[in-house]
Amino acid sequence: MVSMLNRLLPDSRTDPELAPFRSGLLFGFFNTLTWQIALGTPLVLFAEQLGATTFQAGLAYSFVFLLTPVQVLATVLLPRFGYKGLTLGGWGLRSYLLLIPLVLAPWAAMRGAQPWMITALIGSCFGFCLLRAVGMAASLPWFFAILPASARGRYFANDYLLSGVASVFTLLACAGLFSLLPIYTALFLQYLISLIGSVGAYASLRKLPDGPVPDPISLRSVAADLPGYLRRPSTFRSYLAVTVVCYFCTTPLAPFTAYHLKATVGLAPGLIMLFEVMRYAGGVLGAAALRRRVDTLGARPFLLSALGAYVVLGFYWLGYVRVNWGGSLGLVAAYFLFGAANACWMVGNLNYLPKITTAENRTITVTLQGALASMAGGISVTAWGFILRSVPDDMQAGVPATDPIALQAMFGVVVAGSACLSWWLSRLPAEPNADGAEPLMIGNALLRPHRALGYLVNVIDPRTGSKTRE
Repeated sequence: MVSMLNRLLPDSRTDPELAPFRSGLLFGFFNTLTWQIALGTPLVLFAEQLGATTFQAGLAYSFVFLLTPVQVLATVLLPRFGYKGLTLGGWGLRSYLLLIPLVLAPWAAMRGAQPWMITALIGSCFGFCLLRAVGMAASLPWFFAILPASARGRYFANDYLLSGVASVFTLLACAGLFSLLPIYTALFLQYLISLIGSVGAYASLRKLPDGPVPDPISLRSVAADLPGYLRRPSTFRSYLAVTVVCYFCTTPLAPFTAYHLKATVGLAPGLIMLFEVMRYAGGVLGAAALRRRVDTLGARPFLLSALGAYVVLGFYWLGYVRVNWGGSLGLVAAYFLFGAANACWMVGNLNYLPKITTAENRTITVTLQGALASMAGGISVTAWGFILRSVPDDMQAGVPATDPIALQAMFGVVVAGSACLSWWLSRLPAEPNADGAEPLMIGNALLRPHRALGYLVNVIDPRTGSKTRE
């Protein structure tokens, strides 16, 4: 892995233009070690192991979506602290909150799981996501402000590849630790990896130069403009509705299928993490196969393909819950398809969104999509977490589980919602592209499609490379 990192990290010989931003790429690598654990399936499995209900586990998982609007509010701090100061503040302070689960794991191993531990884990996740949102308000604009326009494409391509290497390492490490060690020992070591990643990300950010001091931002003027985009009929408004409904229907799939496999089916956490590896592999291979074809086929076929895959996944999970349809091989295929579908959706979205907006309104429309879609995903996870709670009579010895009827209803919503959205999306214009806008660039967004819209809240106009907030 060290030799691979050396090939992906530019130096003065291999890429003199990118060499000064080598630490920025290292930030992406280390940050992946953190979010794969602190915001992913290990968080859900940790909560379930402590005895959390689906509502409590879903609430912890949903904070990353529900707190996305904080990114918009935090932008008022940019003129005071600058890009670098605000990013370092958010990313530095969040590292301390990883100490809470790091302490909880050995404590639970020694004393047994207790109700207050669930509250502590949820609270630490809330604080972590809050500070993460503050840091994200500045991080992407900062990178666009300091990167040469001619090097951005290479930078984000390398960022994607480095994050992919980190994801493979993290997921396989989690699967191995779960398989070889007692679960709380495995969780302790995983959160230690997450903390090391967070500290490494902070240290890498410190080496980057700061960008120019941003101009003051008027949230009042932004808020005054938003209602017009929601009231005025347009292709963007229709596509915004499609995106919001899609995120509402599909975001709960990842946390609650993992929770169900652990709590109700009784699969080992290490095996569940291997399924997560397959989801990641599906996303990477899907993105690699499809990204270059979007220019010739257009974005809409990719969006429709993703919705079709979600319909198939909904039917599969209905069959699995009812009759264990497909067994382990079926789960491998389902996780792979889920990753490919997510990547397909994000490839299409990053190409379609700039083509239904103009350069003048792209900042506010992209921000609106990112905020509303992320909020819809978070609300959906929280709501389904409450609905999926198993009643006491269905629980064995007080162990949390999922209500099978409610779970089937959730998958039914995935099927019905995705099918209706396919019809709705097929009626939208294929490629308006009024001003020749280039696809949006978010680096490693394809590795975490259901969180990537949070980046769009602070995106830069890719057509001009200028700051989004003038």
